[in-house]
Amino acid sequence: MNKPNLIFIYPKKFTFIRTEIKLLEEGYNLKIYDLNWENKTALPLNLFKQLFFLIRYIFFTKSVLISFGGYWSLLPAIFGKIFNKKVFIVVHGTDCVDFSQIDYGNLRLPRMRFFIKYTYKLVDTILPVSDSLIFTENSYYNDEKLLFGYNHHFKKIKTKHHVIHNGINTNDWCRNHDINRNKKSFITVLSKGQFIRKGGELIVQLAKRLPNYEFNFAGIDNSDIPEDLPNIKCLGYVTPDQLQDLYSKTQFYFQLSLFEGFGVAICEAMLCECIPIVSNVNFLPGIIGDSGFILKKRNVDMLDKLVNIAFNSSYDDLEKKARARVVDNFSYHKRKDNLLNFLNSQ
Repeated sequence: MNKPNLIFIYPKKFTFIRTEIKLLEEGYNLKIYDLNWENKTALPLNLFKQLFFLIRYIFFTKSVLISFGGYWSLLPAIFGKIFNKKVFIVVHGTDCVDFSQIDYGNLRLPRMRFFIKYTYKLVDTILPVSDSLIFTENSYYNDEKLLFGYNHHFKKIKTKHHVIHNGINTNDWCRNHDINRNKKSFITVLSKGQFIRKGGELIVQLAKRLPNYEFNFAGIDNSDIPEDLPNIKCLGYVTPDQLQDLYSKTQFYFQLSLFEGFGVAICEAMLCECIPIVSNVNFLPGIIGDSGFILKKRNVDMLDKLVNIAFNSSYDDLEKKARARVVDNFSYHKRKDNLLNFLNSQ
């Protein structure tokens, strides 16, 4: 039997977008079009190209799936309304937040906010990767209670939603038991420009207090951190295979984000049996369950105490729990089943 056509729209072919394409191809004949949406000067041309792409395929497609709200999402939503096609959007994080205190979130940008707002109004269903993207409170950052999520920023939007968690290929991420694990080691993964948002400054403060422990930053180099300490290693870009080896030799994974829509990297680390230590924001506590430790406030004294508790925990039990938590709840196959079942039911 021929697969139905599905238009899939996304801003950039990130690694997890490639995974999503593979997933969707199991149920649909995909129509995709790669455009450079990061180049703002090319926005009018990109919209023009997207217009003709939609005209070419909209009549022969069952529905449209969009990943992330942004400049690329509004035209597909409009076309869905005009041609009576179902349109769904997966929201991931930055498209649901205005965190002006740390200059984070696409909703800070007036033009981008306009595109996102009207996309969310027009689509048939919003598909958040966690319920925290609908609405969440954040008292981790400071004493002020901060509110986030598209229902907070766009109070009049009545579009229905359906939460489908991200999925990670559990076979691709496994601990290599031939690599010796350093019990006094930590790792976190981040990109350039994410140092503050991912809690980097808190980790550096902790490293000063624990000179005999090893702290690793994957994804950035020494120029991206404020101080050069002997127990901090900035590893720059690492391949997935290299990262898997790093996870295999590291005991704890830090995800001390100020905002995190889901947290794919922490799931990958947990699959390699790293014990997670996370900030009390968004869905991070929901990811780790009872397999790790939650930092309630952005405070180095509290982090120091929490790490001391972690050091005195049962490593073997937590390592096994960490992997099992992701396998049971956030696998590629679980997302595939949930997403394809949802799309097929519409």
